[in-house]
Amino acid sequence: MIEMEFPPNRSAYIRAHAWMAAFAMVAGMAILWALGNPHVWTGAIGGLAAISLRGWYMMSEEMAVVWRVSDGTLSGPAERRVPLAQIAVVKTLGPYVQVITKGGDKHLIKYQASPETTASALKLASERSPA
Repeated sequence: MIEMEFPPNRSAYIRAHAWMAAFAMVAGMAILWALGNPHVWTGAIGGLAAISLRGWYMMSEEMAVVWRVSDGTLSGPAERRVPLAQIAVVKTLGPYVQVITKGGDKHLIKYQASPETTASALKLASERSPA
């Protein structure tokens, strides 16, 4: 029986890629300017094109990743399984939630509509989990 599910959110995915595109555009322009290129504006086009292509290409794969809490375990892609009692830290990083185990393993739950809600739910579940 699944107790909780954390699916990715399409709007959070698009918003994260918009920020990445903005950063890539500025970085591309800055690099071209530093190199003395007279066509600095092409850095913006290149950065936008690169992140847009990446976003389009990866969307179906990223939107299929669902993390679940069931039977005292957080499970995710690639057969990742983390006993709730082993969770040491849960924190938010933009639209992501990072889970750090007592052994130091790190897991990223990506593109959450409300990362604070996801983090709170995981903290509460790990606190209630028998040690």
